[in-house]
Amino acid sequence: MNWALNNFSRLMELFWEHTVLSTIPTLLGLIIAVPLGLFLNDRRYGRRIAVALASIAFTIPSLALFVTIPTIIGTQVLDPINVIAALTLYSGALTLRSVFDSLDAVSTSVRDAAQASGYSQLGRALFVDLPLAIPVLTAGLRVTAATNVSLVSVGAVIGVGGLGELFTSGYQRSYPDQVFAGILAIMVLAFIMDRLIAAAGWLLTPWERAHAG
Repeated sequence: MNWALNNFSRLMELFWEHTVLSTIPTLLGLIIAVPLGLFLNDRRYGRRIAVALASIAFTIPSLALFVTIPTIIGTQVLDPINVIAALTLYSGALTLRSVFDSLDAVSTSVRDAAQASGYSQLGRALFVDLPLAIPVLTAGLRVTAATNVSLVSVGAVIGVGGLGELFTSGYQRSYPDQVFAGILAIMVLAFIMDRLIAAAGWLLTPWERAHAG
């Protein structure tokens, strides 16, 4: 841990960069996936196509995507936007499947009761299905966030990777202490993001807290 103690300011700078590069795609993926999932959930063929495309998107190697994104959106090779754009694609793909799973977990009887109470399809989706889907959706989002924290490190190969820079630099210098500092910092960041998302899910589901109490 000597490197971390002697270079704490640099470590915090990379930690913040890594946080930004992993948090923005997680949020963008959620913003894209939730309305798309709500729209396609009751459309059998549209849902199947969306799931198939999401699966294909997630099989694209991250490094290859980081390299090709600049040619697609016209950015510079070292622009952090490339990492954010690539991880947003992954986040949207992962989160979309979580949205479908979370909506499937909503009781059919509850949905039927809401429909019988006069809710429109959109109203039921927004005010009944989505709130009740939060616990399962939160669990899926925690997986997405952890995946992004890990994948950001790959960006260090092209010069944009936050804490991943410690891996490439430590390996080139044969300095395992630097690599270990990067691993530990990434684990801490993943834990913090996981707890924050879990806390948000807990706050958004007061009925779950009442049931647990």
